[in-house]
Amino acid sequence: MTDIVTLRPDDVRWYADTFDRVVHNVESAVLGKRHVVRLALTCLVSGGHLLLEDLPGTGKTMMARALAKSLECSFARIQFTPDLLPSDVTGVTVYDQAHGEFAFHPGPIFHSVVLADEINRASPKTQSALLEVMEEGHVTVDGQTHEVGRPFMVIGTQNPIEQAGTYQLPEAQLDRFLMRASVGHPDAASTEALLADSGVRDRAAGLAPVVGAHEIVQMSRLADMVHADAAIIRYVRQLAEATRELPDVRIGLSTRGALAWIRAARAWALAEGRGHVVPEDIAVLARPVLGHRLLMASGAAFGGVTPEEVVDTLLAQVPVPRDRG
Repeated sequence: MTDIVTLRPDDVRWYADTFDRVVHNVESAVLGKRHVVRLALTCLVSGGHLLLEDLPGTGKTMMARALAKSLECSFARIQFTPDLLPSDVTGVTVYDQAHGEFAFHPGPIFHSVVLADEINRASPKTQSALLEVMEEGHVTVDGQTHEVGRPFMVIGTQNPIEQAGTYQLPEAQLDRFLMRASVGHPDAASTEALLADSGVRDRAAGLAPVVGAHEIVQMSRLADMVHADAAIIRYVRQLAEATRELPDVRIGLSTRGALAWIRAARAWALAEGRGHVVPEDIAVLARPVLGHRLLMASGAAFGGVTPEEVVDTLLAQVPVPRDRG
């Protein structure tokens, strides 16, 4: 466990200021969605990936593009369709006649921020092309491993209501997304501001980078130094175990999910100006981290019980640590 004294006050202040600078820049394109933007940036800093699930026209793609434009790093958008092939994502090895050897041509996955738009419209075979790179940060093509580098983040989007011609994401794929979030409709003030400025068709296009890729990497290093007390670790362990014991849940939180929860809590705490995690950090991230990882039992699903309701029940039932253990 990392010692809290390794984080200097200047490091904490720099991280929080840089985090807020990126959030503010993205907010100029995606109005009134500060919490979701903070979740997305937390995913990036934590080395995780984000699944945006919401209705059409709520700004899922806009938010992904605005985040990428706020960073001085590369961005690629992949429109997932039924005819998309794995090689269209990862790249392909072709024979170079001029040099008399095979050469690897990288696909769009070799970018810092990758938007997998309507990810559930591609076949399971193509979706599986993301499994290795989302977990391990590299792809293997024709027996050769190629690193994608850092920072690296996949933002997947899907529409929860139009299921015709789609393929449900398998549990192994869902578990690789650190968080699932919804953008939702803007509030009244933000809606009126958007309508008044309707002449601007692409609000993300005018954004300029406010931080470089190396700064995101440095933020990730600092987040790893944030102190998570033994009581916090025990709290997350108890919550994870509780998800596996509820009768309404068929598959609970995985070890990967619990690790991701701690990493995200460290990044979130530092953005709040703290060099240590508190129970409130765990609670505020519970729904985004757990909601898509809990596979409901058939009876609970037919009865209308949602994963979000289960998460709220867990937080109410598992005792919150009050002392440092």
